[in-house]
Amino acid sequence: MENSRRKPDWLKIRLPMGELSKKVQDTIRDNGLHTICTSGRCPNQGECWGCGTATLMIGGDICTRACRFCNVTTGKPLPLDPDEPRHVADSVHTLGLKHVVLTSVDRDDLPDLGAGHWAEVIRTMRQVNPSTTMEVLIPDFQSREELVKKVIDERPDVISHNLETVRRLTPSVRSRATYDGSLAVLKQVASSGITAKSGIMLGLGETEDEILQVMDDLLAVGCSVMTIGQYLQPTRQNIEVKEYVTPETFARYKRIGLEKGFRFVESGPLVRSSYHAERHV
Repeated sequence: MENSRRKPDWLKIRLPMGELSKKVQDTIRDNGLHTICTSGRCPNQGECWGCGTATLMIGGDICTRACRFCNVTTGKPLPLDPDEPRHVADSVHTLGLKHVVLTSVDRDDLPDLGAGHWAEVIRTMRQVNPSTTMEVLIPDFQSREELVKKVIDERPDVISHNLETVRRLTPSVRSRATYDGSLAVLKQVASSGITAKSGIMLGLGETEDEILQVMDDLLAVGCSVMTIGQYLQPTRQNIEVKEYVTPETFARYKRIGLEKGFRFVESGPLVRSSYHAERHV
């Protein structure tokens, strides 16, 4: 359960419903796939699934890291499924998606940290769904340039990697990733000519000056798309919410971000990494 801090009315969540939502759910189950929509308890399942879209999570559903904000299971992952690239591509084809977002757990257990599997999934997606645009939300690959390059070389439309929080709070919120390491990943992506995207959560104890500094840091490495959302504590074991930020404050951060030079800023209490992702291509 979440902490005792009472949620404000603007954080009410719509549950998945309707025929399209059921089709997404059935297709994902039939192909043995995972989504961050369910593993991450995303508050936008109803809206996205109701429109026939979902963010597919590759590499299994067990993560090698234990970030304090995240609801994904931590432990020893199963071996990679060699059929997953085809299952992902076929699912997208069955759903008739015009845009898809792919993400993954961290696979620090693998020699290449899962980068080769990522490349194979993107490559198969392109072969089966040549007209579908694609965003990939990648891990940091321990900031190893040769592994990030494996993803870049497949040329997805958008490559996203989240800072998650401000510099000061990074060590207490993320288990292994570093603030500067993530900025280096984003700089490598932006330098390749692919749209670079990142996001942070609010309500963890950050200050406004720190949020504005994140904006400046992202722009300095060429990141052109930013998402800002409210952190919601998924279980008692996760880090507690320090503050529920008002919709008006989120709207102000959006205005500031656009004025600073971002091409897109999605900012709101229920915004998550892939919210309205089709707009960012």
